[in-house]
Amino acid sequence: MCRLFGMSTGGPRVQASHWLMDAPRSLRVQSHRMPHGAGLGWFSLGHEPVRDRAPLAAFESPDFALHAGNVVSHTFVAHVRDASVGGLTVHNCHPFVMNDRLFAHNGVVKGRQELLSWLTELECAHVAGETDSEVVFAYLTAEIRKRGDTTEGIVEAVRRIGASLPVFSLNLLLAEPGRLWALRYPASNELWVLSPDKGGMSGPGEGANGRAAVPAVVVASEPMDDHPGWRLLDPGELLVVDGLEETSLFPFGPLRHPLSRADLSLREAASQGVAPTPHKLIPASPRPPLSPVPLPEGQVTFTSGRSMVTDS
Repeated sequence: MCRLFGMSTGGPRVQASHWLMDAPRSLRVQSHRMPHGAGLGWFSLGHEPVRDRAPLAAFESPDFALHAGNVVSHTFVAHVRDASVGGLTVHNCHPFVMNDRLFAHNGVVKGRQELLSWLTELECAHVAGETDSEVVFAYLTAEIRKRGDTTEGIVEAVRRIGASLPVFSLNLLLAEPGRLWALRYPASNELWVLSPDKGGMSGPGEGANGRAAVPAVVVASEPMDDHPGWRLLDPGELLVVDGLEETSLFPFGPLRHPLSRADLSLREAASQGVAPTPHKLIPASPRPPLSPVPLPEGQVTFTSGRSMVTDS
């Protein structure tokens, strides 16, 4: 399956090169199993989202290595792709940018045409590729704008998707400057967090250019090293990260149209395969049983296949 990475430091601008390139299970290492695209997103000094992506594996992309080793930011979102829908083009690579936010998704959501029908013509204009992920982001963006609050918009959008569309997995990362939202929904695919109080850092000791590592919230589809502090998010958990402060919400009921691996196409099923994680699970804290949730009413340039976006 695709792999997600997100990091928030609460303010200090640092490199993410350790997690992207050097950790035992860095995103570059994971890309040997996810070879269909790689992208890295961050925020500029002016708080604008910047993204570089290409339909190349991270381990063979000179641009991925260049940016991983040089970019500094307080908030990152990165993704390596194992394609389930759409061609191997830059437009289908994550992360996506809309309304000054970064977004990446891991999973399968069916009903793309129905989802598009929930959007206005102007909202649909943001969608440039063929993936379900980008349309999900366009709908989240529409609900955030409607609600005037990012968390509320995510909750309402995910509730409607979960109540109306066939879903295998809707694991996602969404970022604004200094803030990060991570969702694991449902249990089909894993999503992990390494919190500062459990040892979460931007890297090991002093990094490149003499930048010291700082406490950080690190989110990833699989533990990227053998640190014992990694915690597996509970199914249905929406982790809201504001700087270094974490809040876990559980606003979602069971999917009304859940998909199993048997319901997926061969390509989709292959993309959602899970490699064994050489890591001891940390038991999740007990949660009350889930109950059904009522449906609520209601500049780009291209160089050698790359896309660099500073605003959208």
